Amino acid sequence: MNIQLHKNARTTPAVRAEIAASSESACVLASRYGVTQATIYKWKKRESFVDKSHTAHRLQTTLNPAQEAVVVELRKTVLLPLDDLLAVTRHFLCEGV
Repeated sequence: MNIQLHKNARTTPAVRAEIAASSESACVLASRYGVTQATIYKWKKRESFVDKSHTAHRLQTTLNPAQEAVVVELRKTVLLPLDDLLAVTRHFLCEGV
């Protein structure tokens, strides 16, 4: 089984399950596992101990469908890195954004 951890994760799903099942204080657990008490409280509230996606669930966009089609086509043909594509989009398609 391949476990996908967030790049900054300091605990594994097994450790998170131990935290959730423990009756020890948050202070003791935080010290033991090298995390903050807020992290301990977070894992105690959760039912699942795998990392959640950090991708925004609602992407902020101001592009209309025609502008979006232009950006997609630019991405396919010019192969710009995303940061550069964003700069081009803001400059030429979405001035003032």
